[in-house]
Amino acid sequence: MSFVSFTTIIAILLLTWGVASAGDVPVKQPLQPAPLQSGPDQAPISVDAELEQLLQITGPARIDLLLESAMARGLIAGGVVLIGDREGTLFEKAYGKTSTEPGARPMTIDTIFDLASLTKVVATTSAILKLAEERRISLVDPVVKWFPEFAGKNKDELLVMNLLTHTSGLDDFPLSPASPLQSAVAGAASQKLKGEIGSRFNYADINFILLGELVRRVSGTPLDIYAANNFFKPLGMIDTSFKPDPVKALRCAATVGDGKTCLVGVPQDYSARQLGGVAGHAGLFSTVRDLASFCRMVLDEGELSGRRILSKRAVRQMTAPYFSRGGQVVRGLGWDRASPYSSPRGNGFSEVSFGHTGYTGSSLWIDPDTDLFVVFLTSRLDFRKIREFSQLRSALSTVAADLFAEPAPDEPSAGSGSTGGQKDK
Repeated sequence: MSFVSFTTIIAILLLTWGVASAGDVPVKQPLQPAPLQSGPDQAPISVDAELEQLLQITGPARIDLLLESAMARGLIAGGVVLIGDREGTLFEKAYGKTSTEPGARPMTIDTIFDLASLTKVVATTSAILKLAEERRISLVDPVVKWFPEFAGKNKDELLVMNLLTHTSGLDDFPLSPASPLQSAVAGAASQKLKGEIGSRFNYADINFILLGELVRRVSGTPLDIYAANNFFKPLGMIDTSFKPDPVKALRCAATVGDGKTCLVGVPQDYSARQLGGVAGHAGLFSTVRDLASFCRMVLDEGELSGRRILSKRAVRQMTAPYFSRGGQVVRGLGWDRASPYSSPRGNGFSEVSFGHTGYTGSSLWIDPDTDLFVVFLTSRLDFRKIREFSQLRSALSTVAADLFAEPAPDEPSAGSGSTGGQKDK
């Protein structure tokens, strides 16, 4: 297949799906070869002979087209896609190679990826909700209860829930190389809050660095061990861990670090590396199949294959909507629902769907209404192309919903969603 521009692919997807105005529920419509906007600052895309030909593509071949184009443009070296539901896998395929280095291994279904910020939901949020379920902590506990370092710092109103929803008013800052964890806690305690607690959404890693340490302080067990014992082992997630051992590191996709260095088996995130590879915001490694097991557990409200991992109440609580910025941003506890980072929601997942992204090129999105999830893990190359990568995530979910989603009972279609914001992680 000849090279196809990404904006052409987006046009295909939008034409196939139909375009809804803001706030409308999109309904699958016949193809309409009319000019489309590829982005808010770009001119309309005309439908030419090439587009007419591409519009004839049906089925999962559209996913192949998306990934092949992303590789051809140097956006990713390769990636793995898994689409599934409560019962099993609907689509899975590996594309490209694990890096651009000479002799790089081909991507496989069992390639292990640096999840980056997916750590926040797969490990840290789950651990916090498990501790809350066991009544060892409360989500409305003042942070100072567990971090006496915050005493007398004008943060008495700061709650655990605010850390989970990024409404703490805290912002990121460099950690001390000599004592990174201590500097993280002390720096968060002493900094001036940006905005009123609970009202301003500001995505910041420091929230989850504190939550990862909170897991250790409450349970007496480091986050990596706590998550493995309570989630990864019971779910059969055999390839999911912090600090992959040397054997598993051989199966890891590479990430591009500072100065274009190639990192394999260690977190790309500098703060996570400073913290020894185990942190609440980043550092977890996994595969698409392991993450599929996790997604099914969440879809089944805390249960997988008859084994209870989290209570129904805990799952419902962590995925319920929490509003900030006057209702313009909707988050779950840890999870994203509708925010500047919601590109994997695409145009076809319902308004109750949720997920998260990772800076390295990872993302997952789950929709209980349509019984569908998409796990997308890549070896991302060019971090400057924020818009293009957001569009890729969005397009993949849009295609997945078009191919596999079943409308919820009494619903004409899946709900509307973001098609890709300007921010990135």
